[in-house]
Amino acid sequence: MKRTTLILATGFVLLWNSGFIGAEYGLPYTGPFTLLFWRYLALTLVIAFYLLARKRFRWVGWKAAAPNMLIGLLAHGLWLTCVLLALDYQVPAGIVALIVALQPLATGALSGLVAGEQTNFSQWLGLIVGFFGVVLTVSFRMDFGNHRSVFGYLIPLGSVLGITAASLIQRRMEIGKGTNKLPVDLALFYQSLATTFALTFPALFIEKLSTHWEPEFIFTIVWLVLAVSLGAYALMWLLIERLDATRVASLFYFGPPVTMLMAWAAFGDKVQTMDIVGLAVVFIGVVLSQLKMKKHLKR
Repeated sequence: MKRTTLILATGFVLLWNSGFIGAEYGLPYTGPFTLLFWRYLALTLVIAFYLLARKRFRWVGWKAAAPNMLIGLLAHGLWLTCVLLALDYQVPAGIVALIVALQPLATGALSGLVAGEQTNFSQWLGLIVGFFGVVLTVSFRMDFGNHRSVFGYLIPLGSVLGITAASLIQRRMEIGKGTNKLPVDLALFYQSLATTFALTFPALFIEKLSTHWEPEFIFTIVWLVLAVSLGAYALMWLLIERLDATRVASLFYFGPPVTMLMAWAAFGDKVQTMDIVGLAVVFIGVVLSQLKMKKHLKR
């Protein structure tokens, strides 16, 4: 890997996973739905102004807009809502990242069923091993006598389902003939717009848009919009131009250890022995999936 590519990859991993920490910083000032509402309202406005300045702002029609809006609801709305709800239930950020790390494994294993691509046995084995690693860690963290604890640790599975479904829809759009594919900036605008509308109702009717507008909260929103939603997203596309999609997707597996380290530095979250064991088991699942996939591609 060239030096420039390595810098881009490092920047992406750090910025992307700082989203978990930023979310936890913002939660004392507002509720999960309201935090996401302000984040995506700001993101939608920023992208809209950018598109207007570039004279690219336009209605693309429901045929192109609808699937991108659905992807936004799943990949942004459902995924991040479940992440923030889990953090609000006091699930450590590193553990949330570990559970969410199942997504690339699930996408790889299920792509054969949805996108018509061949899926080999090792990809399913990797998913099963990775899932066992997550169960191992979570079972030692969860208080089975506390319904709130059980619910909190199960919530991130909704994130896995949401972003996996979005990834499979996106993949099907890419390989489907006649699909009206949008440029990245327009696609992100419609995804963000749909997410904002969807979050309006729970933020308004459940949390009353209650927000403490402290400087720390404003900085958190700015960071989540500019550094995470735009910065990390831009770095991901720069990496896709330099590397194949499989290698870029593998960068998401750095999420759990990086987030655990960040959470320890920011909040003093302690890393337990079974966290490391579970992380190692997930890594074995990733290796099983990736190595066999490479062998399959060479045939």
